[in-house]
Amino acid sequence: MSADGGLALSWSGGKDSALALWVLREEAKVMPSALLATVTAEYERVSMHGVRRSLLRRQAAATGLPLVEIDIPARCTNELYESRMAAAFDGELAGVDEVAFGDLFLEDIRVYRESRLTAAGRRARFPLWGRDTKELAREFLAAGFQAILVCVDPRVLGRSFAGRDYDEELLADLPDGVDPCGENGEFHTFVTAGPILTRSLACRRGDVVERDGFVFCDLLDDPA
Repeated sequence: MSADGGLALSWSGGKDSALALWVLREEAKVMPSALLATVTAEYERVSMHGVRRSLLRRQAAATGLPLVEIDIPARCTNELYESRMAAAFDGELAGVDEVAFGDLFLEDIRVYRESRLTAAGRRARFPLWGRDTKELAREFLAAGFQAILVCVDPRVLGRSFAGRDYDEELLADLPDGVDPCGENGEFHTFVTAGPILTRSLACRRGDVVERDGFVFCDLLDDPA
């Protein structure tokens, strides 16, 4: 297996990011040179997922890969986001010519990523693209991954799903029409164990809160 100095992996700390890293490592026999995460600066949390920066850093350290963090404000425009990304490509990611994403089937998201990277003189890679999400969810669990739902969309999932383990029981409880990988934004996860991590991450469930139309379960940093 080789480390690809020209490849970075978009990283949220969730299930699809972890699966993308696993597939790159096991199937493509490539290890990215860096993980690329977007953090909301005011909250010190992973954007959309709401996971604390401290947990994100512990998780990244357990992958053995360097973490590049791009700070954005809570109300971030596309223009500002793209400007921050461009600055990263001119700085810490100057040697990167390709970025991998854990997207599964949303064509508009893929087109957007490809167009922005093309404008920046880079390429996009989608190691999970087109895979059956039911099968992918089963593969995730069979491989020994563990994850917690940290954000749910209450329009499609009840508040009680926030903080639940991502396991067979949860998959069985998902309402009809909810993608088992949450690809439509129904939920987001944080991976605490699995074959891409050198050690499991100890964390505790904290308060469940609703903010900006989503329900978040706070995970508290509890290093062993």
